[in-house]
Amino acid sequence: MAKVDDLDMIILSELSQDANISVPRISKKINVNSSVVYSRIKRLIKRKLIERFTIVVNDRELGYTVKALTGINMDSKMRDHVIEELLKIAEVREISEVTGRFDIIVTMYAKNLDEMHRLISERVGRIQGVQRSESFIEMKRTTKPMPYKAA
Repeated sequence: MAKVDDLDMIILSELSQDANISVPRISKKINVNSSVVYSRIKRLIKRKLIERFTIVVNDRELGYTVKALTGINMDSKMRDHVIEELLKIAEVREISEVTGRFDIIVTMYAKNLDEMHRLISERVGRIQGVQRSESFIEMKRTTKPMPYKAA
């Protein structure tokens, strides 16, 4: 685990809330010299605590209004094949190997329920090695930023 101090955590918190925030703005907000903030950010990148700066796309505005989390049980000998086939499906966004009653949880987006039904039953359900799946349609999402706080 990388060692970070209170200032690193404050900078990470600011950037995690808005990756587009400028160094001078962070500097003013946290009352630390811009050159110090800049060098800290560069160091956090070099140490791989910051992997990339990115955006959050509003999928709903693009018409992807249905999100499903699908738990899948699979033949363990077919693990790599199942994951490879799932990654070929454009609507699949994320695959997590998990503990518990499922082997993996797959996050998928579709434009409507009919499309999601077809996706799950005709694409995911027909992958060789998939033994069982159970889908959970997201009704409402509430999020909060990760609390990167000084120790």
